[in-house]
Amino acid sequence: MTTTTIRIDYSALPEGFDLSRPDAIAEVIEQALRESGIPAEASDVLSHIKIELPTAQLGAASRALAEMRLI
Repeated sequence: MTTTTIRIDYSALPEGFDLSRPDAIAEVIEQALRESGIPAEASDVLSHIKIELPTAQLGAASRALAEMRLI
């Protein structure tokens, strides 16, 4: 299975995210994707959130992230 990585810069996050808790932001994103049926792993990586998911789920993940106004 191939994996895709999506990176979201903290400066691109919409208002409402507590930037002082990047680990919590990653957890919220990961949980939202998993609830959408996407087996993703999100983590805080210094300047951005890193999301890893199966490439076959990229379309669904893009829709879910767009609904969250992250992309």
